[in-house]
Amino acid sequence: MKVTIREIQKKEYPLLDSFLYEAIFIPEGVQPPSKTIITSPELQIYVEHFGEEKDDWGLVAEVDSKIVGAVWVRIMNDYGHIDDKTPSLAISLYKEYRGFGIGTAMVKKILALLKSHGYSQVSLSVQKANYAAKLYQKVGFEIIRENEEEYIIINCVCFLDKHLLCYFLNCSFNIRI
Repeated sequence: MKVTIREIQKKEYPLLDSFLYEAIFIPEGVQPPSKTIITSPELQIYVEHFGEEKDDWGLVAEVDSKIVGAVWVRIMNDYGHIDDKTPSLAISLYKEYRGFGIGTAMVKKILALLKSHGYSQVSLSVQKANYAAKLYQKVGFEIIRENEEEYIIINCVCFLDKHLLCYFLNCSFNIRI
């Protein structure tokens, strides 16, 4: 499968609603919430008026011309908020495309994009039971705070290697399945 990761286009911003719902971690055996949950104010801050602020950046992953994942950042007072200079990251991938390295590639590319725009770090909140917590640590996120259910983690993008930066800003790759 050929995967292309590229900047999200304005006409694709409405897709972030769907990916926001997909980003909700649902533990094994728990009934998924209604899709209307994304209309709550604490979730709408991730997508409402996306693209209107200078710190709104997003990428999508495409497979066979179908958008299968999104990663986006903005400075907001969300669950992973650190300060008013650190963007918070959200990422989501349709279930059938998980486990192929696409999520890891999306995270690496958004980190490279942030570095190229002068950001020094990015943060996010992840539930401890979420399998993605290990993915974030593998790509350099470190726990800075935690509570009973979640970690608040950051990645200092200033430490990215310049050769990796060039590679990930021009990212397209093939995955064998």
